[in-house]
Amino acid sequence: MYLHNGIVYAGELVDEIRVKEAKALPFGMLLLTFSTGEKRLFDTTSLTGSAFKPLADEQIFSNVQVVHGFVSWLDGKIDCAPEYMYENSYAYEEEFVI
Repeated sequence: MYLHNGIVYAGELVDEIRVKEAKALPFGMLLLTFSTGEKRLFDTTSLTGSAFKPLADEQIFSNVQVVHGFVSWLDGKIDCAPEYMYENSYAYEEEFVI
């Protein structure tokens, strides 16, 4: 439990996670650097729904941006929560060359 602004919450206080950098890699993969300092790989092909279909276009996918800690494409028309990307990514081992 923790107290925040006079309200008691269940669970543990978790620092807000943000994406600091995003690099588009082949095959729909992103190399993300999070506010924790960790680098992780995220597979955008796992994103389902019509909103994410434009990411199949390599030109759109490769124009990834980080806006206020969120990964974004098409000037904010497509974005993904950093918490989701963190939870559904895996550690990047820097010894591998991409």
